[in-house]
Amino acid sequence: MQIWFRAILIGALAMLPLAAQAQTFPGADWQRKTPAEAGINSQLLKDAIDFSIASEIKNPRDLKLNHYRTFGREPFGDAIGPIKDRGELTGVIIHKGVLVAEWGEPQRVDMTHSVTKSLLSSVVGVAYDGGMIRSVDDVARDSMAPIQLYNPLPTGNRAERMGAGDWEGTLWGKPDWADRPSDKPDEWLTRPRNKAGTVYKYNDTRVNVLALATLNVWRRPLPQVLKERIMDPIGASNTWRWFGYDNAWVVIDGEPVQSVTGGGHWGGGMFINAYDMARFGYLTLRRGKWGDRQLLSERWVNMALTPTGLQSPYGFINYFLNTERKQWPSAPGTAFMHNGNGLNMIYVDPENDLVAVVRWIDNNAVDGFLKRLIAAVAAKS
Repeated sequence: MQIWFRAILIGALAMLPLAAQAQTFPGADWQRKTPAEAGINSQLLKDAIDFSIASEIKNPRDLKLNHYRTFGREPFGDAIGPIKDRGELTGVIIHKGVLVAEWGEPQRVDMTHSVTKSLLSSVVGVAYDGGMIRSVDDVARDSMAPIQLYNPLPTGNRAERMGAGDWEGTLWGKPDWADRPSDKPDEWLTRPRNKAGTVYKYNDTRVNVLALATLNVWRRPLPQVLKERIMDPIGASNTWRWFGYDNAWVVIDGEPVQSVTGGGHWGGGMFINAYDMARFGYLTLRRGKWGDRQLLSERWVNMALTPTGLQSPYGFINYFLNTERKQWPSAPGTAFMHNGNGLNMIYVDPENDLVAVVRWIDNNAVDGFLKRLIAAVAAKS
């Protein structure tokens, strides 16, 4: 049994095209309008913002402490990558390409956790568009050279059984079964294995396998690829950083390279500010286009926004869909999110030409915030 790129991207509802409309793309700075100037009801928008602020997650801002209260209690749960204390609840609202509201600390660089996975999948998408990956059904193992660690640490930090279908193994000291394990320890190592692409499990170890395979495709550090092909063209700042684990170093063409992570589960991942998150969300709102450049093909974005039958509200990694309005009943069925623990969210709404970044909001309050935000846009000024 094999593991395919598709199996870890886990994708597969192509959305309706954006309605014909003038498209505004920001330069170095966002064009700003007041809500009234943008045709948005100012009081209702304030109500949405106040609701978000009142709904800040109760977890501590000390994210190391938070880690050891949550993921750090898993087997092999020690953090092995950088962890940064978070800021206050923060938000940015983009309507028709214009910044209409911001609150909190939008310039603050914070961990964005699994939003990193959306950026990783975009690096895979650029490789796919360029023919470096022939098909998302290609076997990932075929892109993997023998792994030579740089300053190797004790045995157990190497990737094992790269060709297994329901991938199992240990990467960077983290066994696949140790990520969000079931409450039945006797089954951690004995459960039945499945053919690739036939089951769904949210699993950071396997996403990190995808990052390592993608590194071998590019033969370059993935943060360099992301900067050159995505972040610089969309005008992102130079303040973001994409980290791997302390022990996730390999040798590529004679040089040490860090294999980055797909999230901050054990530390690392993307550290980024809210404005740069909004730029990435706006790129996906515009179906991979920025100005006159198609940075990600529409074909790739369509695949990313197609739900898998295994987990219908999920497309390629970290494209959370609102199919049949099951996840957020107050939002259109064509809306989607890039989500990370915390909760860090990039809400993308083609019907309302809207991108909303909200950081450190309680997940249970998301639909309430969206209900108020969409009401503000619909009510007009």
